[in-house]
Amino acid sequence: LQITGLIFGGVGMVGTLAATAMPQWRVSAFVDGNIVVFETIWEGLWMDCISQLGIRLQCKFYDSVLALPPPLEAFRALMCVAVGLSIASFLMAIAGVKYSQRTKEAPQGVSLLILAAGVAFLLTGTLVLIPVSWTGGSIVRDFYDPEVPVALKRELGAALFVGWGSAALLLAAGAMYC
Repeated sequence: LQITGLIFGGVGMVGTLAATAMPQWRVSAFVDGNIVVFETIWEGLWMDCISQLGIRLQCKFYDSVLALPPPLEAFRALMCVAVGLSIASFLMAIAGVKYSQRTKEAPQGVSLLILAAGVAFLLTGTLVLIPVSWTGGSIVRDFYDPEVPVALKRELGAALFVGWGSAALLLAAGAMYC
């Protein structure tokens, strides 16, 4: 059970890092009779990218932190804290698993380390789930809103699915360790 939790936590940690770095949080939607599309727009936490005909990809980091909308700033902060916490909880889990195999005479200290890793994994999964689900909800809400212009409608990007998967793995690892 400890090894399975360690594998889930490690994959969840890598997924959290990937979801934070990926620019595909919001992807341009193909709506109405717009079949031929020359540009695909990706919007992420750190940059915007435009793919032209699937051949040329141009990415640009956001110019100013002060010009970003407040939810995007909060999502950046939550995902950065989640990355740091996932690394710390993974290292705690490694130490707990390593020392639980060696010391059978003092299990209390080891079980506290494993419990702390479990709580940290649960907290990390929750921190990842908040910005990913909030972004997904706003994309779906804007997609069905008739007042939003067609050019501004977006679809769920790959980073959101990676984030949901890594959050599920982190929560499962935390449940196993707790």
